[in-house]
Amino acid sequence: MSILIKNIDLLSMDGERDLVKNTNIYINGDRIDHIGELKDDIDVDRVIDGKNKLAMPGLVNAHTHMGMSLLRNYADDLPLFDWLQKKIWPIEAKMTGEDIYWGTLLSMVEMIQSGTTAFCDMYVDMEGVGKATEESGMRAVLTRGTTEDKVNPEGKIDETRVLYNNWHNKGNGRIKIMVAPHAPYTCGDGFLLKLMNLANELNTGIHIHVSETKKEVEDSIRQHGKTPVQHLNDLGLFDYHTIAAHCVHVNDEDIDIMYEKNVFPVNNPVSNFKLASGFSPVDKMLKKGIRVALGTDGASSNNSLNMFEEIKLASIVNKAVNLDAVSVSSFDALKMATVNGAMALDIVDEVGTIEVGKKADIILIDFDKPHLYPKHNIISALTYSVQGSDVDTVIIDGKIIMEKREIKTLDIEKIKYLTEKYAKDLIKR
Repeated sequence: MSILIKNIDLLSMDGERDLVKNTNIYINGDRIDHIGELKDDIDVDRVIDGKNKLAMPGLVNAHTHMGMSLLRNYADDLPLFDWLQKKIWPIEAKMTGEDIYWGTLLSMVEMIQSGTTAFCDMYVDMEGVGKATEESGMRAVLTRGTTEDKVNPEGKIDETRVLYNNWHNKGNGRIKIMVAPHAPYTCGDGFLLKLMNLANELNTGIHIHVSETKKEVEDSIRQHGKTPVQHLNDLGLFDYHTIAAHCVHVNDEDIDIMYEKNVFPVNNPVSNFKLASGFSPVDKMLKKGIRVALGTDGASSNNSLNMFEEIKLASIVNKAVNLDAVSVSSFDALKMATVNGAMALDIVDEVGTIEVGKKADIILIDFDKPHLYPKHNIISALTYSVQGSDVDTVIIDGKIIMEKREIKTLDIEKIKYLTEKYAKDLIKR
């Protein structure tokens, strides 16, 4: 299918802050074919009028737990370890693949409607997540969150191997698989080494929670004599492409290591604030040259999956913490949610910016809204004023997934009905 988006303002995120006014974007198949003047010699199947709209790269949610939408508003106002050990882990043990499939679809509806086109998911039964991703048309890195099983460690490892064999490069290449040790505190050193060997075997990256809480860091220093970042580095884990979720409690030595090893920290501001985990030193990491990405975490610790909310908080909170009004600029926050996220997911050669030859993962923002007038500074508006509900159209892999707020690939009413049903059944179990 070929598409022309005409008369559109464009923020390409290709390194330039400048907005291109009133241009045209041609899509041929799954890729961007031409940007610029209208071409008389190009025939298209669909024309989208870009008047009063802005095109930008689809947002990348670099760390989430899709199936946890079934637990939205189920366990709140608790510290992380109480929340995990007393509420979340016990009920997750009762979850079925069907629960996770429908919970994932619910998350996808919310993410598409707020402009997310790609995500990195860590959860348990990932077959349903793969199926949902294929059906929705979204782009994803899927990872089977793995905690150590001392009785059958090889069985846990095989689950990721099977996931890779079943889903890697499926959906026209939209689906990728990485290895996911849950965290250093749920995986012993020997088990981490086994998972690293698996990443080597599959020639893929690693997705792991790192230094999320002060307690986690204190326990690591007590047990290993070093922080989680230092410990993982000494094990050799950072020799692999690593997505490091949270990185809240990291010191200067940790930051130096992450820079030297090209680790991709994922800032999750809403979840970290709600669970009182703390404030990630994003400004310090960015100034070091680290490509910090952005994520929502799961809908049970965040309660929403709206990346525009994360973008705003990613900028303003660091300003407050650092007492510095120029800390983490609006453009930095947008980069975290687009090109940096694509780098973290190791798909930046395909997406993250709007450029000729890249995959057509594009969102259109409706700027004809009262809260977006006057139009002084579009970069500021995108970071501080735009809401997820301002996303009008979503194109992924050259396919129109949502147009004029109507999702084309998913039955929203059926998803709402069945997730309510499955959530109530889960609580009874």
